[in-house]
Amino acid sequence: MAKDASFDIVSQADLQMVDDAVNTAMREIDNRFDLKGLGISITLERTAKTITLFAPSDFQIDMIKQILVQKMTKRGLSAKVMKVKTTEAATGGAVREVNDIITGVDKEVAKTIIKDIKDMKYKVQTSIQDEQIRVVSPSKDELQKVIALIRGKDYPIALQFTNFR
Repeated sequence: MAKDASFDIVSQADLQMVDDAVNTAMREIDNRFDLKGLGISITLERTAKTITLFAPSDFQIDMIKQILVQKMTKRGLSAKVMKVKTTEAATGGAVREVNDIITGVDKEVAKTIIKDIKDMKYKVQTSIQDEQIRVVSPSKDELQKVIALIRGKDYPIALQFTNFR
């Protein structure tokens, strides 16, 4: 009997790519005439997996976030890898926004994905394993249909497919 084929659905961000995007965005901000000399900063905390944006106003926070997302997109990262954690007033009327870098598929999103797969009545088995979803089927065609289904839907996190077997 043939062995079952499988793949994993994960959500992970390459921190080196995020770091490159942050550095490139800061370089652009330092060179832009409308943002130069305002004390704007973008910092990446690798251990805490957070990106902190600091600017004098909300409008400028939106501008630097847009620049950062543009730089991330050029590197193949989705804007969905960042989720706003807190926005707070800093000293001197400035604004600080802390964004979490999402890693792993949380239980609620995993349940939604599994429900979507089961609603299509594909001949696959799904299971939640830690922070990823394993999809198993004897048919590779069924797995390809599941991948097409998931790519066609819009989930609140960036999803990747790994461990094709």
